[in-house]
Amino acid sequence: MNVVGQFPRRVREIENEWITLKDGTRLAARIWLPEDAAKNPVPAILEYLPYRKRDGTSERDELTHPYFAGHGYACVRVDMRGSGESDGLLLDEYIKQEQDDALEVIDWLEKQPWCTGNVGMIGISWGGFNGLQIAARRPKQLKAVISLCSTDDRYADDIHFMGGALLNDNLGWGSVMFGYMSRTPDKALLGDKWRDIWMHRLENHPLLAADWLEHQRRDALWKHGSICEDWSAIEAAVYLVGGWADGYSNTIPRMLQHLQCPKKGLVGPWAHKYPHFAKPGPRIGFLKECLRFWDQWLKGKDTGIMDEPEYRAWILDYEPPHAFYEQRKGRWVAEPSWPSPNIVPLTLALNSDGLAAKAGKETAISYLSPQDNGAGSGAWCGYGLGPQGQPDQRMDDGKSLCFDSAPLDAPLEILGAPIVKLDVAIDRKQGFVVARICDVAPDGSSQRVSYGVLNLSHRNSHEKPEAMKPGERTKIRVQLCDIGWAFPKGHRIRLALSTSYWPILWPSPEPVTLTVHAGASKLVLPSRKPRAEDRNLPAFEEAESAPPQKRTHLTPGSSRRWFEHDIGSEMTRYHIEERSGRFIIDSHGLESESDTIEIFSVKADDPLSAEVDISVSYSIGRGDWQTRTETRTVMTCTKTDYIFDATLDAYEGVGADERRVYSKNYHRVIKRDFN
Repeated sequence: MNVVGQFPRRVREIENEWITLKDGTRLAARIWLPEDAAKNPVPAILEYLPYRKRDGTSERDELTHPYFAGHGYACVRVDMRGSGESDGLLLDEYIKQEQDDALEVIDWLEKQPWCTGNVGMIGISWGGFNGLQIAARRPKQLKAVISLCSTDDRYADDIHFMGGALLNDNLGWGSVMFGYMSRTPDKALLGDKWRDIWMHRLENHPLLAADWLEHQRRDALWKHGSICEDWSAIEAAVYLVGGWADGYSNTIPRMLQHLQCPKKGLVGPWAHKYPHFAKPGPRIGFLKECLRFWDQWLKGKDTGIMDEPEYRAWILDYEPPHAFYEQRKGRWVAEPSWPSPNIVPLTLALNSDGLAAKAGKETAISYLSPQDNGAGSGAWCGYGLGPQGQPDQRMDDGKSLCFDSAPLDAPLEILGAPIVKLDVAIDRKQGFVVARICDVAPDGSSQRVSYGVLNLSHRNSHEKPEAMKPGERTKIRVQLCDIGWAFPKGHRIRLALSTSYWPILWPSPEPVTLTVHAGASKLVLPSRKPRAEDRNLPAFEEAESAPPQKRTHLTPGSSRRWFEHDIGSEMTRYHIEERSGRFIIDSHGLESESDTIEIFSVKADDPLSAEVDISVSYSIGRGDWQTRTETRTVMTCTKTDYIFDATLDAYEGVGADERRVYSKNYHRVIKRDFN
């Protein structure tokens, strides 16, 4: 990535600015803007997050916002209520208060002498979500939104549920936020008030993972903030960006299909990061692409960006399966609109002897998946930080019911969402089905292309689940994740079915035997033939950024994932360790360090043995002012309940003088609701 140190306009930074809301709450903001903006006002770009501008996102902020400012924008990075140095409490994600505060911030921006009155919003993940949610509130100043790795449906496509089945990321992300929200604000900005604010937050600290699990159906909690409830609400121009290694790639084509505002979509090979520094590459000149969009909608310049194809996506080429890639081979393709008439369904029958163009004789095939199936699943959402992807799938294929095609006699490319239509029965009232598509090379190695999940009690509705009737044949539809993929000639397509997927999904209450009626079930692939227009697409420019933040690293970080199987106890454990190492942000001297340790345990024959144990530690300080928080969350279950036990401990002081200043225990039992 090229580092740009000089821009068309000189930039000044306001390291901390207080934005006072109507109720007296102060939100902390960091602002970059052209030096002459007071005389020559510019549009404002807002990024609005709970992730602490002082240290949490400061490294990526400095790559991005000074770049925009140097090209004639005022960039304002605001910590939400209850986060960073902002006043108040952060009680949940995407609540109405969060949106109301943002509307006040946008009003404040319009009134600043350096602002033209036009506002854009940019954000990834939480910031991508709330950019769309706030656009749906239609503030008159908000003309454009760039939303990365976000969702239109908080139930169907987020960290909580997938196909109505419980994702372990509900606990994983809830545990990360449990630790993240426990951190102290910076004493240097708040003076003597810092400790009272910290204690107030700790005393009111929610256990979000449990709160979310109180809502196992698509109820009012999830509908709030889901823009799919009213597609017409968004009128501002929207640029939707994501990556195939991210957890939110499905949402981009769906939003392109339904949004009625000016819109564009871009999906690359990337994980959950901005495309100018994301892995796997190739990276692109994303900030230049953003400027074309901002100039079009905030400055009224015709940059030509809206004349280009609506949807641009990266077609992944086959490579030997690995859990981490620096780069992914492939090529860019584009469609003028989505859904596209260039996508043609290719239907393959599930026969007793594999996948074929024509359906064979109906045959009932039964299979019971072991509960430890899924060791090759990787992360539900990759961050490009290490081995979070999918290794060779043969370890999971061997624990699944597989249907293989004959070797392909010609290359096959797909773009979109594969669909599996199954005629099935199960022997329990409750269970789920996981469908994986794999690219099987001539040497037998198997690479996961896409996967999907359906909680069978949600087969007709996520709002009104219904128990299955054991043994009764039922027709179901499982939509897999959108993907762009090129199957080479000579490779085989594999469809693998299972009723477990640990540690991605929490197990069903009982072991489930799935019966698939081969000959009456099918796989539908969204095939796409290469088009001449693809070769003529303009290339993205090379990735650029502003100079990186200067940090002094005291200890190194690391990222590790591994699993182990205890033959004696028959317990399989999946381990994740993410350690940031200790570092100092040179500009203001704040020291920071974090460690996250996750252990997912289950026995192959016992879904009730499932346990997730997550510990998160954060240390923040400067000189003789040092703080540390330790959180731990453990989740287990019975046939009827989920059980949470959690602890929160906060410490203050240095070395032998460190003392615990706060401690709290949590215990929650939540009834299983068709899950």
